[in-house]
Amino acid sequence: MLKRILEVVDLVDTASASAAKVADHLRGLGAEVEIVALEGPGHTDLLRVTVRGSEGSRAGGSAPTLGVIGRLGGVGSRPQKLGLVSDADGAIVALASAGGLARMRRLGDVLRGDVLIRTHISASSPMVPREPAPLVDSPADRDTLARAEVDPEMAAILSIDSTRANRIAKQGGFAITGTVKEGYILRPTNAMLDVYERVAGRPPVVLPLFTQDITPSGNLVHHINSIMQPSTLTDAPVVGVALLAPVVVAGVATGVLREQELAAAATFVVEVAKEFSAGSLPFYHEDELRRLVEMYGSLRHLQKR
Repeated sequence: MLKRILEVVDLVDTASASAAKVADHLRGLGAEVEIVALEGPGHTDLLRVTVRGSEGSRAGGSAPTLGVIGRLGGVGSRPQKLGLVSDADGAIVALASAGGLARMRRLGDVLRGDVLIRTHISASSPMVPREPAPLVDSPADRDTLARAEVDPEMAAILSIDSTRANRIAKQGGFAITGTVKEGYILRPTNAMLDVYERVAGRPPVVLPLFTQDITPSGNLVHHINSIMQPSTLTDAPVVGVALLAPVVVAGVATGVLREQELAAAATFVVEVAKEFSAGSLPFYHEDELRRLVEMYGSLRHLQKR
């Protein structure tokens, strides 16, 4: 997986980075790739990558489809900053995961279900001020981008985002969040924690979420970042995969690439895809969510934009 990370970095760590170059690379590994142009107020290109499963919906089967979303800002913020920014992590991990899964399939290790990977490529994304450190924003409207990333086919979603510009989750490596579904923040399943432990080689690190983090952006309340925004647009369960740092690192910062940590996060994504596709990794406890709704009612109003 480190090789997949390095391949993606070579493609996007340049002023001429483009979705077309990344698409050619992924097609060479066996993935299906479509590029969608998103406009307003700026322009960016969304990559829609598909790795087909043997029993997925595209093969006429019923195996569940996993969504993998790399969020949010672009891979660069030129001309203000030269080189890869911290907020490129989500895209890099998502694309490396896509490459790893596509290569597995080409060489005979075919998952049962389809995996849909979504992210965008922009080498000249705008910077936005924010406490405690500035971030990279999307050239296209945030809501437009979020809606383009979330596909109704996705039965569950992993949302990947650099989460270093905060003061509450301060250590290296990556963390996962609890599962967010229909406005509820639910505990991680044992199966999800098992995958984390074996990939990270340490006890699980779970990123704390607050109610405001799972509400739509643009509502004038603070969000840790954009990691849980997909949960506001779907009824599918969403788990965040957050890249961390022991110090506050701005999303616009350069020189902070940690290839081994990104490779571990991408490996986690691939391992979850394998087990979810096989039906052995639930994203949440259905009985607990059902009981919560019975006792306290729906929280879907938290998803309203």
